[in-house]
Amino acid sequence: MLEIMNQGGIIMYFILLLSLIATVIIVERLLFFRKIKIDEDKMMNRLKSTLEKGHFDEALSICENNPSPVTNLMKVGIEHRHYEDHTIKEVIMDAANLEIPKLEKFISALGTIAHIAPLLGLLGTVTGNIIAFGVLGRFGAMGNPALLAKGIAQALLTTAAGLIVAIPVIIFYNYLVSKVNHTIIRLENKVNELVLFLSTRNAEANPNEV
Repeated sequence: MLEIMNQGGIIMYFILLLSLIATVIIVERLLFFRKIKIDEDKMMNRLKSTLEKGHFDEALSICENNPSPVTNLMKVGIEHRHYEDHTIKEVIMDAANLEIPKLEKFISALGTIAHIAPLLGLLGTVTGNIIAFGVLGRFGAMGNPALLAKGIAQALLTTAAGLIVAIPVIIFYNYLVSKVNHTIIRLENKVNELVLFLSTRNAEANPNEV
């Protein structure tokens, strides 16, 4: 391994560093989404049942004990249940906007790595070819084979390393972006569902209000 790194030159160490950073980000994001994963429909029905009984403290406790973007929005909605409909929707939307950066955390950095890794591989290819042609130019066809081989190895190894890093990173990047987009869509649906439920309940609790 060390011999391969040395053959690839300093560019290989930069590519290795990017691969380590990408691995950390991917593992952290997968663990994050696993942590916040809940059965949203089941949780929503459970909270609705609790709220219909008027057990608001219990509903808040359920949200706190099952942290996720959806339960965080539910908690905000329950805490502002006595406000007007448009106010409830505004505070829930504000809370949803705070959840989005948490979902997208580090993903842009992962995309950057996916683009930089093959470019670094290409840079290594260029510098390796410069070394190889420099040997040929200096010594001619009968030049030092070791120096020539070193330049060619650097050219080939860095290209391969850049692609080896970039391909899985792109796959995970697209997966995580899709995961975030689907989560945001679900949040929007749950916001509307929650606002409608709280509005209906307020109307039932205050039938004389116009």
